Amino acid sequence: MRCPFCGNIDTQVKDSRPAEDHVSIRRRRFCPACGGRFTTYERVQLRDLVVVKSNGRREDFDRDKLERSIRIALQKRPVEPERVEQMISGIVRRLESLGETDIPSKTVGEIVMESLARIDTVAYVRFASVYKNFQAADDFDKFVSELRPNTAPEET
Repeated sequence: MRCPFCGNIDTQVKDSRPAEDHVSIRRRRFCPACGGRFTTYERVQLRDLVVVKSNGRREDFDRDKLERSIRIALQKRPVEPERVEQMISGIVRRLESLGETDIPSKTVGEIVMESLARIDTVAYVRFASVYKNFQAADDFDKFVSELRPNTAPEET
């Protein structure tokens, strides 16, 4: 593992243990060249996934990009970081278990929306507004009205 401080490629592992999510290994590393200490995480990757965008463009699946978009949707929401990490790991496992290496971006978006809907409806609406490319307040209104149970309007 390359040292992030000096670029030395010969670093040493000082400590390894399961990370809090129990789906990755946390390694404390030391660089003998500069004395720097840093942490790396190692997780299982079943297969290399490729996301196929709606315009046909292909890009390698990026767990960090997925995590960033989910964290943006969950910003300032009362959801524990461990729960977010579990959700992200679950989404990745689900994508890997589809059996395909090429995954349409629509499938990724739908799985993320389904996961967010289970843990926080505000984050779900935030993510949907970007994913579904809302253009006006009416788009929000229509989407949120579909979330609400059908109730008769109150008479005054």
